[in-house]
Amino acid sequence: MDRKKGWLTSGAFAALCSTTKETLRHYKNVELLLPAHQGDNGYFYYDVEQFYDFYAISIFRQTGTPLEEIRRCLQRQDAAQTLALLREQRGRLEAERQKLEHMDFVLSSALRNLEFGPVSDMVPQTAWFEAEHLLALPAEELEGLMAPSASEDEMLIAVLERCQRLCGQYKIQTDFQLGAIHRPGEQGGPGAISHLYTRIREKADFPYYMEKPAGRYLYLCCRGRWDISAGYAAFQRHILEAGLKTAGDFYACDLAGFILNSVEKNAASMLSIRLAE
Repeated sequence: MDRKKGWLTSGAFAALCSTTKETLRHYKNVELLLPAHQGDNGYFYYDVEQFYDFYAISIFRQTGTPLEEIRRCLQRQDAAQTLALLREQRGRLEAERQKLEHMDFVLSSALRNLEFGPVSDMVPQTAWFEAEHLLALPAEELEGLMAPSASEDEMLIAVLERCQRLCGQYKIQTDFQLGAIHRPGEQGGPGAISHLYTRIREKADFPYYMEKPAGRYLYLCCRGRWDISAGYAAFQRHILEAGLKTAGDFYACDLAGFILNSVEKNAASMLSIRLAE
């Protein structure tokens, strides 16, 4: 590292800060970070302590702080002002972190769903499913939100609006891919819908929380159709013919979701129920 009297050239200081000489030149031109020394040869040099100034500038820049605000903070060296700025930036980072976590949850859900692509249509299979956290809306509550003659589109609007309000009220993140919970009916098949649900990122303490427990599940995928009544019939028939013992509720969920479901040939849904131990 090129040094003179403990000073650093712009190239050496840029290397120390993992930046470029062009960035340092820009910061010098806008009087954000000026070299601490000028040698007899006319060249400018930085003190190693200025590394921390550059580091602070980098942190503030990454959180979207305007250059003028950074300049005032560094020049005035006011503890109260710096504290206020740091708190503001931490708030911005927290908001961005929550956005990224939500994006990761939505994309992970979509990937998991679409990875069921190789699964055969209408063929019951078994697999271990991890627990899922749900925002579950009781069917009778939803019925009270709409007219008896409501269309499917009107029902979907009511469900999505209700989910939006609850997510905002309880600060919950969801992927808005909808599913239905059926209580067990006669002859081992699914009965009427008890809840409509959407997955949420984590366990939550609020009245609409339900957990789909982890366990070994029987499941069946229905592909290329929006009407999955044939899937329900095949599911029920397999349970009876195989003499399977099941535990808990039946779940029906959308797999193609917001990405592919606008075209019926791409539609995909899954029916599942946990097998008794």
